[in-house]
Amino acid sequence: MPLMLIALLAVVAIAGLGFVFVGAGDGQAKTLKRVQTIAATGKVEKVRRSTTEVAANRRRQIVQNLRTVDRAQRKQSLSLDARLSQTGLSISIQTFWIVSAVLGVALMLAAIVFSHNLLIALALGAGAAIGAPRWTIGMLAARRRQKFTAEFPNATDIIVRGVKSGLPINECLKVIARESPQPLGEEFGRLVENMAIGLSTEQALEKLYTRMPTAEVRFFSIVLAIQQKTGGNLAEALGNLSSVLRARKLMVEKIKALSGEAVASAFIIGAMPPGVMILIQLMTPSYMAPMFHDPRGHTMLFGSVIWMGTGIFVMRRMINFKF
Repeated sequence: MPLMLIALLAVVAIAGLGFVFVGAGDGQAKTLKRVQTIAATGKVEKVRRSTTEVAANRRRQIVQNLRTVDRAQRKQSLSLDARLSQTGLSISIQTFWIVSAVLGVALMLAAIVFSHNLLIALALGAGAAIGAPRWTIGMLAARRRQKFTAEFPNATDIIVRGVKSGLPINECLKVIARESPQPLGEEFGRLVENMAIGLSTEQALEKLYTRMPTAEVRFFSIVLAIQQKTGGNLAEALGNLSSVLRARKLMVEKIKALSGEAVASAFIIGAMPPGVMILIQLMTPSYMAPMFHDPRGHTMLFGSVIWMGTGIFVMRRMINFKF
């Protein structure tokens, strides 16, 4: 029995020693594997950080290039030729200047006949030749841009549905040009024609922005430019853009509703003085005659025009919201 007990204790001792050495080896192996895993994770994090930095730098470069292009396009869209194209009328610059000169001369002659005052006639003629045509062009262009902007979210929805169904973006643009109302269909038709003659998508969109300098077209151009340079899901990006444009349109309508009272008050206040003067002139011309024949009346009229113009300008700035 003592010998068997001693042999059993010896076996247990040898097994314990083996277990200790083997376990220690496994622990070292596990520790080594953990260290290698942590090192590999650190390398992956470094690679991810470097990739993120490269992507961020690329995005910054794209944004800077887009800002530079945007400034150049804004300057180009303010030219007279661009403003004439924004109206949708086929009028050349020479025709515009001829019409302006004829209108100015005609109004100046009419003022000379009725007022017999050369200074008033020159002022009215200059205003008619320089201000009235440009005001008309600005009004027509603004009305056309408003119609274009109202239908633009529908165009982006057409592109989203077409891209999801597998159509290329050029076919989606053709569908918009063919099915959309004017002026949206006309402008996208020009966009398709410019791309068909060899212009890149970015260049064609630049021409579209020159004809329609709106924030919606600028957003659309930026989305397509970033998608072409960095890749990504075009349908998702344009879907988000469509949601933003519709929310923007809703905000514009809400602002117009909230500022409607102020706009009406500004129009009434600005129209009352000249309206009262015209009524008095029609009812009792002799009462207003000194204002047109006496030099002091001319001074008063000149000062009144300046003050009224200043007041209208201030009220215009107060009720004019940039969207």
